Amino acid sequence: MRRFPLAILFAGILLFPTFLAADVLKIVVNDTIQAATEERIERALNQAAAHKDDAVVIELNTPGGVMDAMREIMGKIIASPIPVIIYVTPGGSRAASAGFFILESADVAAMAPGTNTGAAHPVGPFGGDIKGTMKDKVENDATALMRSVVAKRGRNVQVAESAVLESKSFTDGEALQQKLIDYVAPSEQDLFRQIASKPVKRFNGESITLNLIGKPERVLQETLKEQILAFLMNPDIAFILLAIGALALYTEFNHPGAVWPGTVGIVFILLAVFALHLLPIRFAAVVLIFASFALFALEAKFATHGVLAIGGITTLVIGSLLLVDAPIPEMRVKLATALAVGIPLGVITVFLMSIALQARRSKVVTGVEGLIGEIAIAHTALAPAGKVFVHGELWDAVASANVPAGEKVFVQRVDGLQLEVAPERKSEKTTVA
Repeated sequence: MRRFPLAILFAGILLFPTFLAADVLKIVVNDTIQAATEERIERALNQAAAHKDDAVVIELNTPGGVMDAMREIMGKIIASPIPVIIYVTPGGSRAASAGFFILESADVAAMAPGTNTGAAHPVGPFGGDIKGTMKDKVENDATALMRSVVAKRGRNVQVAESAVLESKSFTDGEALQQKLIDYVAPSEQDLFRQIASKPVKRFNGESITLNLIGKPERVLQETLKEQILAFLMNPDIAFILLAIGALALYTEFNHPGAVWPGTVGIVFILLAVFALHLLPIRFAAVVLIFASFALFALEAKFATHGVLAIGGITTLVIGSLLLVDAPIPEMRVKLATALAVGIPLGVITVFLMSIALQARRSKVVTGVEGLIGEIAIAHTALAPAGKVFVHGELWDAVASANVPAGEKVFVQRVDGLQLEVAPERKSEKTTVA
């Protein structure tokens, strides 16, 4: 009986190293560099550290992104206790602009054949050049960051600086030849074989050997939260949410008590505000977007034959294009989206406002108020009180002058259940002899 627990203990000792076997954690980044990307990479690094993995592999394909998010990612990669391998793959991918900085911050920088990197010159809003003193400040700051990282990694500082100052780009072969990356590999397993052949120099100067061949690999999938965040932070989506939310709120204001338009409007605007809070936005553009609705309202009120409506649509489109202050086109609202949303939204808003204003100006034709101004027939003589027939009903009435039965009168006022009427004014006819 004692042999059974001993057998279990012996099996546990044999299997214990298997349970502790380190893995390779992989994350795929195929998007712009922004707050959602930073959160994903941070989660991967923290999970790898907790699991004591051998390495983290980041498969990268990006046109660039926000500098603040880029710096945060670089800082986390440099501070990671687990070696980080950045692999630009598959063929046709790139690590441009902010992606180049992140690639250079890795313990191991690698590219697949047919990929490119570089073009990391800082740019102003909408990809424009930065002028004057600010240009010098931004360039000096970016090149200092590049030098501090590349020098520690043992790569070519001067060539890396040229990607920042001169916007140079490099193919995979050029990057390897000029010592910007460590390896060119057609596949991940080939990359692991090359890495195992020589030590990896970490940021603190320590050299380690990474033998990742045949190691189990876990792919870190996006959480539901990260998927929702990435969806909302699409500038096109954020703008559409803002525009639909504003239209829904307007509908609620013109139809109080409808409830659902107001609910939709509040939810959509809150989601848009949340997304725009995480994006680099221009508040002046937000003012332009809301000013466009003011122009739509003025068009509906004054009927300028479309002049103010066109102005509102133009303002809305310009405001949407200026909304996200991003250095790369992928992070800005697209012209097609701005036109596809702005034109229909302008037409619908003007139409709804015109109907609402027309309804407010129209004479009431139902209820007691609808009797005022109507023509009635004296059912009895009004001397001055009597009864009149109007809207298919008999009413008590008081006339301002005696009216014989059968004569027409018009209703001046409604006082409870009694009408105040006056004889109908007959137009004087001029006879020509």
